[in-house]
Amino acid sequence: MPPRDPHESFGDDFEDGSEDGFDEIVAAETERDPDLATIEAGSRTLRTRGGPQQPDVPGRPEDPEVDRALREVEAELATRWGETKLEPSVARIAALMDVLGEPQRSYPSIHITGTNGKTSTARMIEALLGAFELRTGRYTSPHVQSITERISLDGAPISAERFIETYNDIKPYVEMIDAQQEYRLSFFEVLTGMAYAAFADAPVDVAVVEVGMGGSWDATNVIDGDVAVVTPVDLDHTDRLGETTAEIAGEKAGIIKQDATVILAQQPVDAAQVLLKKAVEVDATVAREGLEFGVVARQVAVGGQLLTLRGLGGEYDEVYLPLHGPYQAHNAAVALAAVEAFFGVGAQRPESLDIDTVRKAFAAVSSPGRLEVVRRSPTVVLDAAHNPAGARATAEAVGEAFDFSRLIGVVGASGDKNVRGLLEAFEPIFAEVVVTQNSSHRAMDADELAAVAVEVFGEDRVQVEPRLPDALEAAVTLAEEEGEFAGGGVLVTGSVITVGEARLLLGRA
Repeated sequence: MPPRDPHESFGDDFEDGSEDGFDEIVAAETERDPDLATIEAGSRTLRTRGGPQQPDVPGRPEDPEVDRALREVEAELATRWGETKLEPSVARIAALMDVLGEPQRSYPSIHITGTNGKTSTARMIEALLGAFELRTGRYTSPHVQSITERISLDGAPISAERFIETYNDIKPYVEMIDAQQEYRLSFFEVLTGMAYAAFADAPVDVAVVEVGMGGSWDATNVIDGDVAVVTPVDLDHTDRLGETTAEIAGEKAGIIKQDATVILAQQPVDAAQVLLKKAVEVDATVAREGLEFGVVARQVAVGGQLLTLRGLGGEYDEVYLPLHGPYQAHNAAVALAAVEAFFGVGAQRPESLDIDTVRKAFAAVSSPGRLEVVRRSPTVVLDAAHNPAGARATAEAVGEAFDFSRLIGVVGASGDKNVRGLLEAFEPIFAEVVVTQNSSHRAMDADELAAVAVEVFGEDRVQVEPRLPDALEAAVTLAEEEGEFAGGGVLVTGSVITVGEARLLLGRA
């Protein structure tokens, strides 16, 4: 794919809440009663009790001046090359790191790639490290509601004030590199530079870093992770990463560095072969799920699941994880092995980590927008599945964790995704689907999405509501037809942006 003119605006590709249409949602939300979220849609009003703001998903700053300054930073970032526009090179970010004094070299790091499960795994690793009294920095993407979510210190997103300060601190150096390079630094490259600088300034004891896309030429790959984590590889971004899981694994293998420890989740055979070959080439130590570590047992529990995990140094039983689905149990096993590897467990230290600390850490884990219940009566669940593999995992988890008598889907997806595969994965669990579109310019038009949905579900099971508030109203109405105690539910899915906007509308800011 040829790179675009560095002086061209890339605001159309910017994936945060400042895109066209989202300000209308924000304005409607800020007019609500402090304790009662309200969505005006058509002839009905949806209300849901909204608790205190969750620290891991911040809303807009309350101080008008801070909010104005943050919007200015967001607007400047929006002029840059968007996250979906890539030029396979780390030359620009490496140049930025050089003029900043190589901040990413001042702390050890755990680097995470894969197709699905990266953010949840990163959050689990962060929680475990924090429970062992290490100061953590976490860099993940994309964000659910606020751009500040992407950079976390000590388990919480940095404040808007600190985000603004960090941007202003590195801005002169960013402009210097812009002037020297053929293409300006991209949106994601600037954010990556901000994260690495913020971690060095804190300072952190360890950084937990999720790749943006791929691995070899991802902007995050100017670190040499002491531990490289590869979550399950599947088909996604095939136009950029490759058309087979082996080709995609080849790109993701780029984060495996000399003498590192590699934690491999269960992989397709061809992907595993590629990843293991790279590990051998760089003398990395490999731990594989299902062999050196894994899930021994799991039991569905209220609000999550109870696990027995086999780590690199032993077995950990009675681990409560407040997240749903078999895939989250596997993410937990991967996260535990990564932290054990970071501490040297299984090699220099054959003993296990303190089990009470491990239990405490996992019990405190959250993952917003991943099978997150945001409303009751009827139950509304948000899940950011956006590719067929993620959708299959979500569908399995919904069937296990919830006893819905009738589940209504609300789906808004990006046009560059395998939408048919996504819908086919959800077809067995959705009684009906309401197709919609989010505010992103990448969003698939609701009518186009409906045409695909009709082929998958049949015309009688598809409803079209281009506006997300109307789609939520329609889905809740359909779920309520089951009666108050009959078990109707709504699952909002298809895109992180769709989930973020629905989360805001439903009072979870």
